[in-house]
Amino acid sequence: MDPALLPARSLAGLFARRALSPVEALEAVLARIARLNPALNAIIALDEAAARAAAGASEARWRAGTPLSPLDGVPLTVKDNITVAGLPCTWGSPLFRDHIPERDELPVARARAAGLVVLGKTNVPEFTLQGYTDNTLFGPTRNPWDPALTPGGSSGGAVAAVAAGLGPLALGTDGGGSIRRPASHAGLVGLKPTPGRVPRCDGLPAILLDFEQIGPIARTTGDLVALLALLAPPDPRDPASRLMPPLLVPPRPPRCRILHVPRFGAHPVDAEIAASTAAAARRLQSLGHAVEEGEAPFTVEALGGIWGPVGQAGLAWLLTEWGGGAEPASPALREMAAAGCALRPEALFAALDGVARFRREMAGFFQGFDLILTPAAAALPWPAEQAAPERIAGQAVGPRGHAVFTNFANIGGLPGIALPSAPAANGLPIGFQLVGAAGSDGLLCALAAEWEAAEPWAGRWPALG
Repeated sequence: MDPALLPARSLAGLFARRALSPVEALEAVLARIARLNPALNAIIALDEAAARAAAGASEARWRAGTPLSPLDGVPLTVKDNITVAGLPCTWGSPLFRDHIPERDELPVARARAAGLVVLGKTNVPEFTLQGYTDNTLFGPTRNPWDPALTPGGSSGGAVAAVAAGLGPLALGTDGGGSIRRPASHAGLVGLKPTPGRVPRCDGLPAILLDFEQIGPIARTTGDLVALLALLAPPDPRDPASRLMPPLLVPPRPPRCRILHVPRFGAHPVDAEIAASTAAAARRLQSLGHAVEEGEAPFTVEALGGIWGPVGQAGLAWLLTEWGGGAEPASPALREMAAAGCALRPEALFAALDGVARFRREMAGFFQGFDLILTPAAAALPWPAEQAAPERIAGQAVGPRGHAVFTNFANIGGLPGIALPSAPAANGLPIGFQLVGAAGSDGLLCALAAEWEAAEPWAGRWPALG
């Protein structure tokens, strides 16, 4: 089998047995990048020389029996809003076109210290504030399952790379669903961690408070957990990380009380997504979990009154402090920035008070349930050049209509994981999400592994050859 199509842990197992070298694995991935990336536009900055040097050093360590970690030598891509020393970090914007950081952000530094081979940067929408992946610098990223369609966003380049075999692992970010929705559109596993689970420092300015977290993206839960374990130790430079309990992933999760929420209020959901998610709920119930269908303990409208002002104020601040007052290239973001500039201080403080109140309310909710189960996205992928679907299930929707299910986890400071479920009739992937109480990342990973063993939708490949 082509080494580029092997999971990360399988590659490492071959390295340990000297059945394959990290150099050979890297060359297979680079060959696949050369063949497929021009059409997909997933990787927008490739560092072949540094990757080959890192793979060579890893090969020497495996030969000496001194690997730096269980993933030493495994290729990794990094989203273009996470800093990598010496590589461009454009954030998808002309304002950052020439930004080349001198330091790795902490998760990248930890991946390097564990011997992973950093391939390069993956494409994003401007300032990672939209739910598809396109920008004026690099153009649209395309979904490997159907290149006419988007992989979603903002971690669209990251999921397209993993789904296409352009590296088995990726680092993404999730500020309102930007890992979970794209993972569902690409047939992958993606985790948005609890704030502090993956410590951060030395990165770009935070324009979404702690809503945005760095998380792993993989084709299998085992790979995701292996990478998460390397990223998770606390660091004093991220105070939230010191509050995190150790990452424990039990070999068999306890039987959980799960609230299945098929839709949020009157907001529409694609019929095939609804059916796939309902089937996932029934399967989890058959595994012994107590699954109860019901309504969400919040409304989309209330959450929009929190997320909107935070994002608007964050973007306006960024453009003033870092952009010299320049405007974004995206018309939608220009409107967002103008709204941020017009925002009254009391509106921002009302949103911050709303965050604190919502987190208290969700802590109370999780006294009665362990998990919430919903679709990861309300729509199947749409045309790659289009910012959002205009209709879902025959109903007109706004630009965030496809994204209604995810941002409650970000506002609530909750971990969420996207898992593949039964695909659409045309073969396009569908995913659902599980969201747990703050700090329950290990439980989510354990349940994901149980799900994967029972319903192995993870690991399907698009027909790319």
